[in-house]
Amino acid sequence: MKLTMQDIRGVVGIIPTPATPDAESWAAQNTIEFDQTIKMVRTVVDAGVDIIMTTGTFGECATLTWEELRSFTECVVKTVGGRRPVFAGVTTLNTRDTIQRGRDLMAVGADGLFVGRPMWLAMDDIAIVRFYKDVAAALPGVPLVAYDNPSAFKGKISPAAYRALAEIPEIIASKHVGGPALVPDLLAVGDRIRLLPLEIDWYELAKAHPERAVACWSGSVACAPAPLVALSKAILSQKWSEASAISERLNWAVRAMFPGGDLSKFMDYSIPLGHVRFREAGLFEPGPCRPPYLEAPADYVEGSRICGQRWAELQREYTKSS
Repeated sequence: MKLTMQDIRGVVGIIPTPATPDAESWAAQNTIEFDQTIKMVRTVVDAGVDIIMTTGTFGECATLTWEELRSFTECVVKTVGGRRPVFAGVTTLNTRDTIQRGRDLMAVGADGLFVGRPMWLAMDDIAIVRFYKDVAAALPGVPLVAYDNPSAFKGKISPAAYRALAEIPEIIASKHVGGPALVPDLLAVGDRIRLLPLEIDWYELAKAHPERAVACWSGSVACAPAPLVALSKAILSQKWSEASAISERLNWAVRAMFPGGDLSKFMDYSIPLGHVRFREAGLFEPGPCRPPYLEAPADYVEGSRICGQRWAELQREYTKSS
């Protein structure tokens, strides 16, 4: 059955793409580490994460070959085995490649697509809406999750653009990075698009808008799914004091990852820093990064190492209490 906005509830977990030991070389071929992929996906699904999304920014959509991206998606779909919806990331530098990848990944079993707009040039509201209309027209009936990341896409989706996107039936959700625009954008999409806040923003948004803010996204499910599932249960049952306590713990873990508390600095190195925190969290081996995004400043790396260790602590804590 086709997924709708009403099916987007709980934690939408965005997963990384485990790499073979030689993946940092430009000469490497077929860099997907399938055993670690299977281990990671089973861990996340068995923990109770509600929806899986692949190949976003730290999932290295930009540095995977098409063959790698397709084989990774197929492995994720087979490992999930229909227990959870899978949205496959298909962001490219142009509309036609995005559409073709979308067709191919739906053919291997994805339940929907995670779609960022081309970012070689900045796109204004008219261009953004046209892009998503074109994708929806080419893939009628395919559930789409929009990708609103100002750092990656050279600009923000405005409330006006969101209102226009809400008229496209295929778009059922949007990944949001938070900040002052979160509430205006939530109100702009109304009851047609599920706006997904970051896990650390979810509690405050849900308490103020409990009927609308019923899902979040997290790029940390492969670090520690247990506390995220606990947060989801608390929020969806409106146990606000419990949700507040869990949210404070999540914010404690995440803070170490942002250099000087600045998200924009992290975004410049999100791929290599992601590998550090996943390795330190210890649920699977992420392997090296793929070129050209290989290094980060030493102090940024140290913060991500601490972040991963904190997630590991939370995973132990909430696994024992579950």
